Amino acid sequence: MRSHRVSPVFVGRAGELTQLRQGLARAQQGEPQALVIGGEAGVGKSRLLAEFTAHAAGLGALTATGGCVELGTDGLPFAPVAAILRSLHRQLGDALPGAAAGQENELARLLPELGDSGHAPPGEVDRALLFEFTTRLLERLATDRTIVVTVEDLHWSDRSTRELLGYLFRSVNRSRLMVLVTYRTDDIHRRHPLRPFLAELDRLRSVQRIELTRLSHPEVSAQMAGIQGAQPDPAVARSVFTRSEGNPFFVEELTAGGGSGDISDSLRDLLLVRVEALPESTQEVLRIVAEGGSSVEHVLLSAVARCSENELLTALRDAVGNNLLVPTDDGDGYRFRHALMREAVVDDLLPGERARLNRRYAEALEESGHLVPDDQLAARKARYWHLAGEPSRALPAVLDAAVQARRRYAYAEQLRLLERAVELWDGVPKEVRRTLRPADHIESFPATDPEQPLRFRDLLAEAVQAARQSGQPDLAWALTKQALRLLDEQEDPLRAAWFWVNRSRARDQLGRGNGLEELERARALISGLPPSLGHAHVLAAVASWQAVNHPGPDSFGFAERAIEMARVTGAVSVELHARFTLANLKADAGDVDGGLAEMRAVRDQMLQVRIPPSSNNIGRALVNFAGALARYGWLREARDAADEGLELCDRFGLSEAKPWLQANRGSVLTDLGEWTAAEEALTYAADTGAEPRPRSSAHAQLGLLRLSRGDVEGAERALAEVRALIDSGEVPPQYRLPEAWLAMEVSAATGRTAEARAHLARALEGEPPPYLTTLMWRLLPAAAAVEADARGAAPSSDGAGEVLGRIQAAASRLPTNIEPWATGEIHLRAERARAEGEDRPEHWERLIEALEAPRATSVLTLAYARRRLAEALIARGGSRRAAAEQLRSARAAADRLGATPLRADIDRLAKRARLDVTGTGGSRRPGRAGGGAGTDAGPDGTMGLTARERDVLSLVAEGRSNRQIAEALYIAPKTASVHVSNILAKLEVSSRGEAAALAHRLRLVQVSSDQGVSGERRR
Repeated sequence: MRSHRVSPVFVGRAGELTQLRQGLARAQQGEPQALVIGGEAGVGKSRLLAEFTAHAAGLGALTATGGCVELGTDGLPFAPVAAILRSLHRQLGDALPGAAAGQENELARLLPELGDSGHAPPGEVDRALLFEFTTRLLERLATDRTIVVTVEDLHWSDRSTRELLGYLFRSVNRSRLMVLVTYRTDDIHRRHPLRPFLAELDRLRSVQRIELTRLSHPEVSAQMAGIQGAQPDPAVARSVFTRSEGNPFFVEELTAGGGSGDISDSLRDLLLVRVEALPESTQEVLRIVAEGGSSVEHVLLSAVARCSENELLTALRDAVGNNLLVPTDDGDGYRFRHALMREAVVDDLLPGERARLNRRYAEALEESGHLVPDDQLAARKARYWHLAGEPSRALPAVLDAAVQARRRYAYAEQLRLLERAVELWDGVPKEVRRTLRPADHIESFPATDPEQPLRFRDLLAEAVQAARQSGQPDLAWALTKQALRLLDEQEDPLRAAWFWVNRSRARDQLGRGNGLEELERARALISGLPPSLGHAHVLAAVASWQAVNHPGPDSFGFAERAIEMARVTGAVSVELHARFTLANLKADAGDVDGGLAEMRAVRDQMLQVRIPPSSNNIGRALVNFAGALARYGWLREARDAADEGLELCDRFGLSEAKPWLQANRGSVLTDLGEWTAAEEALTYAADTGAEPRPRSSAHAQLGLLRLSRGDVEGAERALAEVRALIDSGEVPPQYRLPEAWLAMEVSAATGRTAEARAHLARALEGEPPPYLTTLMWRLLPAAAAVEADARGAAPSSDGAGEVLGRIQAAASRLPTNIEPWATGEIHLRAERARAEGEDRPEHWERLIEALEAPRATSVLTLAYARRRLAEALIARGGSRRAAAEQLRSARAAADRLGATPLRADIDRLAKRARLDVTGTGGSRRPGRAGGGAGTDAGPDGTMGLTARERDVLSLVAEGRSNRQIAEALYIAPKTASVHVSNILAKLEVSSRGEAAALAHRLRLVQVSSDQGVSGERRR
């Protein structure tokens, strides 16, 4: 029987193959498809794709594949996308340039064959357009034909590729396009950059996930039969299954070795045993290919191998025939059939061998740059020279690759390359450094002579900007420190000021302070100097800082001077930044409509100006505009702005802004009563990104939402997450306010009033920054509600007056000139009156009127206010019909929200007040003894207690005093005392404690764990 290295029979995967074929059928009907296929190395992802793409091609679909390139820490952005476009170009010919008509130069950044992207200045095409044009190109190509594109090895992908794919998945419209992506699950460790990307894909309904598992014992036997051409011996099959654990690639290797026990248990030895069985000439070619990267072009391999073409072809034929190498999809080169085999070959190389091979690769590319695609040349030269141990040759190549990465808006990859350049700098002779390229574009950095070679200070500035644009403030912090040690501030004050401003930003983002000290240093450096771009940059940064921390007349002055100086010096991005700050200041000062209109106008202008998106501070504008709308009570508009902002973040690759936007969005959705969507948004913000501040805020909001649902344990878990972030020292003090609020609410919900007061005391320490005014006007009424709920419960009543005084003192320092703040003040007055025993209907009527006035309001707060109004009406002898109507409305809202504690509280109040809130009738008249007693008293009867006496007994069992019982049931304390005496007589007990014990034992009452003294609080 004939044997094979690879089974000609496709084994297993029937379900996965069916899912792919169903997706293809939908794509053929014009419904775009996206599937992400994960599995450990060797589990059969490539084989599954090969079987499926062959099936798709058989049905007339066009297929193209691009693999992510493993280049260590050196970036090669958009490599798989470029490979896919190149493949489609070969197959479609002029049809692809025709579909790209009018956009050729922009798309040439991915596919140079389309045109000349040239050395365009920053902003000639922005990242958003690049993503948009790529998506629309694929759409147009897939209008009248089915196209299946595959991106393999996403675990090696660069951040820019992931962001483009994310945009594609969200934006592709009706077309016959199918996108498949594969990745290795065993490579995705906890901090792997692919993990948050996969989590984001899970939230997209348009993306399906397929996880490949290992083969079963019967499937392994079938695979072995296909390889050997005959059924395997059962004992050998069992041994292979046990040793391979069902991994198809290991099954192949073990079967090829006969499945006996003489093969080393070391995985590397297992993989290398086939390589070592080949002729030395073939082994040498395999070593060259392995060191070349994920794949190697044939022309480059020929130049590096330095043997005759016949000898090379013989070795390649041998390697391909033994299923170690396979031709690349474009037919121009080779790659290892499996990445594990390549890794084993590379690991077996001696250090000297690796350096020699990389030097040969680099020399080949220096002699002829046409051996690899233009878009890969700089990055691959940089990698090869670096691994060859040639810093003098590596540094220029690394710097060129960094410029290419920036032009493609691949800022994370640019930063890694610039970090490599910083490492190489000191090892390169001065005469080589004099030949380096000039400084690249650096936003707001004092100009350098374009004819002069790059200096180390300029390299550090490029790296700082890349760190800021890629959302890595920790690296910006380290790089600014290095630069400021190097610079002489007296000789070069403007550049030193630039670094101090960026150090201020990094400190603030890292939570190591507010950055004021660094800004003051920058201001001192530019003082007395002629107007310049540096001036405008510093003044805009100071204005922005003051708007957040200490707004006032000076803030307006700094913003206006920054705008004026930016216009004089032509610094468009600085001008827009300062204008947005000024608009924010106007809104906070009371001109809400005018300020918001200006913020929107500046944001829209930022989107239109031809400047790199991150330089335009678009992320800041998107986050702050949505936040301002929410802060001023425009909730629906804030939700829409956050949704729009998230779409723009995907367009511009502003991943660092998305957690902020989701946290804002989650808060607004909570108020609007869209709790499921709110939890999704807050979970994203809490789990995504490295920035601790939005994560801390999101966890706190999640905790409060869970409390509103009655999930105290979930709230405690959220509180623990917030504290872990705060304890790490990376969250500024102002972000501790939400933690203190949540801690107060959790303590109060579990009956620990003293602890709740201690957390409130922490929250009231110091002066909160102005942007937390809205939060303070929600915290203070919630704190007063804690005191109102604890009223009369010793020892909780002790010290209540002092706490209420501190709450009022804090409130007196807060502005009320904006509608939500004025509403907060009304709410606080109502809660204070309740806490002081002066609860009146008019307090809650005013709050309801204020809550109903805005465009939208907090659904839960409004329901809570209605519940409180009903209680006040009943207690003051008001209209029972009006009270019932308020409770019905509040109960319906609690039902819709899933606010379990509020609904339970409403039902208890309705029962005690004898009100029907189910909508089936009006208020109930107090019934005669026995009315409904069977249900309430349990299986042991009623012991002769009336319905009202059972209500009183329930409160006695909770430990209430006569006065508290009277307040809860809206009766006089003397009447409560009479009821208690009657209960003791009927139960034949001598004390309240005995009555409570007997009531529990005989199941006369049922006391809920969430039953509080006065019911549900609203934060």
